[in-house]
Amino acid sequence: MNLQVEQMHPLVLNVGLAVHNADWNWKNVNSPFTRLYYVTEGSAQIELPDGIYTLSPKHMYFIPAFTIHTNICKSNFVHYYLHIYEDHYSDNDWLDHWKFPVEIEATDLDLALFKRLCEINPHMTLQKSDPTTYDNNPTLMQNLIKNRQRAFCDKVESRGIVFQLLSRFFKQGQSKIEMEDNRIAKTVLYICKHLNEAIELEKLAEISCLSKDHFIRLFKKELGTTPLQYINQKKIEKAQLLLITEELAVKEIAFQLAFDDYSYFNRLFKKTTGVTPQEYRRLY
Repeated sequence: MNLQVEQMHPLVLNVGLAVHNADWNWKNVNSPFTRLYYVTEGSAQIELPDGIYTLSPKHMYFIPAFTIHTNICKSNFVHYYLHIYEDHYSDNDWLDHWKFPVEIEATDLDLALFKRLCEINPHMTLQKSDPTTYDNNPTLMQNLIKNRQRAFCDKVESRGIVFQLLSRFFKQGQSKIEMEDNRIAKTVLYICKHLNEAIELEKLAEISCLSKDHFIRLFKKELGTTPLQYINQKKIEKAQLLLITEELAVKEIAFQLAFDDYSYFNRLFKKTTGVTPQEYRRLY
C-alpha cells in the first residue's frame, strides 16, 4: 500500500531511560500506543504472540499498539523507551498497513537520538515503570495534553527524531496488505477514512467500478476476509482507541462509528476483543 509521510501523525507520549534489576516483570500488557526500546546494558525478554524475544544491548525493539505482551527480567537491564501514539483524528493509520521487525541492530546515531529526545522532553519521563500507573485513561490524556503544550520548536525537533527512529524499522518493514488490484486498494482507503459513517457495500462496489457480487469476491481474494468483516474490524479497533483516549459514553462512541444498534455494537465488540466495551475501558 502506498503510504505518504503526510499521513503519519506520531505523538510522543513518554520518553526516558529506565534502570532495572530483575524488576521489569509485567504480564499481559496491552496498550493503545507503540513502544520503541533501545537497550544499553544487561538483558531481558519480552513474550509476544509469535514467541519470546531476548532484548540485547545496541539493539532497538518495536512493539505495536494493542499487542498483548509480557516482560521478563531476571537481572540488570537498562533501556531507553519511547511511547508513540498515532493521533486517532488522522485519516489513515500507517501502523495498520505495515509489519515491522521486532528487533533491529542499532547505531550510535540511534542512541544519540534517544538521548536528545529525552533532553528536550524531560517532563515526559515515566515516574514508575509499572504499566498500570501510566497505561490508563487519565494518565494517557495528561500525556497527550503535555505533548500539545510543548514549545513549537520542541515539537518540530521531536517529530523529526521520531521519524528518523521509525525510518530504521520502515527500512526493514513490509506492507501487510499487498493488493494487486488498485480498485480494492481504493476501497480500503475509503473505509479507513469513513469509519464514522455507515459504509454501504454498494458504495464500495461503485468506487471499485465493479458489480456488488464481483467486488465482494475480489475483496475476499485480496484480503482474505469479506468487506463487512473488514469494516467491522476497523470500527472496533477505532472504538478501542476512543474508549481509552476520550471521555465519551460507550453509547456515544457506538453512534460516532455509525452503529445505530447499540446492542449489536456491544455484541460485536465482545466477539472481537473478548470483553465488553465497559470492561475494556476498566481494564485499559
